[in-house]
Amino acid sequence: MILLAYTLVCLVFGTTFLAIKIGVDAGAPPFFSAGLRFFVAGAVLFLWMVYKRKVRFSLLLRKEMLFTGATLTFATFAALYWAEQYVSSGLAAILSATGPIMILLLQTALLRQKAPAHSLYGCIIGFIGVMLLVLPNLAVDVSPLWIVGCIVILIGEFGYAIGAIYSKKVSTNMSEVSPIALNAAQMMYGGALLFILSLATERVHPEFLLSLPTAGSLLYLTVVGSMVGHSLFYWLVSKTNPVFPSTWLYVSPPIAVGVGVLFYNETVNVITILGIVTIIAGTVLVNASALRKMLPKPKINASFAKKSDI
Repeated sequence: MILLAYTLVCLVFGTTFLAIKIGVDAGAPPFFSAGLRFFVAGAVLFLWMVYKRKVRFSLLLRKEMLFTGATLTFATFAALYWAEQYVSSGLAAILSATGPIMILLLQTALLRQKAPAHSLYGCIIGFIGVMLLVLPNLAVDVSPLWIVGCIVILIGEFGYAIGAIYSKKVSTNMSEVSPIALNAAQMMYGGALLFILSLATERVHPEFLLSLPTAGSLLYLTVVGSMVGHSLFYWLVSKTNPVFPSTWLYVSPPIAVGVGVLFYNETVNVITILGIVTIIAGTVLVNASALRKMLPKPKINASFAKKSDI
């Protein structure tokens, strides 16, 4: 189940960078559209969980939900949506791939959790693989806003790393609450904060929703990206650790390349293939401990066990 959920997270999130770019380029206000995406997705999921009597409205009064919403959703996606006005989706994917590395460094610096050497090496190898994959086809238009956009994405990923680590603590301390309900509550808070930011910085014209690219992008990101993808991500954090599910940031660029080859007749070269192989190797290294636990344990032959007891 864990591997299936991780695969779905990678597939879903692997398409969201492009969906965000399509919406922003078509004229969707970045902060408002992000807020609408997350608040609607969170509200629908939360009301469904209330209807199923798996959560109470009192969960929304917990400060933990505000903090996870402010870091996992608000900081990460306010940064990403704004920056993709000036930075390509490919470069956004590269910069976002620093997330797992930041999580490992924060766990070491703040929580005094010594990361296994293979996880650190895996993060570095995976990040190199993402660069090999995307950089050859990356068109870079360097400008002051481009530089600011890159920095903003990195700041957002720092918030994401803090939120991922904190959400593990929340899911452990509130183990009686469904991870889906926890994710729904934090998305509502994150969406509300994005609305406040939009109110202060944007002029929103409702007719943007009448555009097929913006409406389609928003619908896809709300239902598939947030309701499905983020719920599975939060569930994986609660069942494993913050680093394991975050490595979708390495797997998503190869998925984007594969979609381009299959549906848009794009070509790949030797560097692209090398990048994919490097990403796979790095991801396996990062998740080596988790994958080892998932492998079926060999059964000990009963007759051999009896002989060994004699």
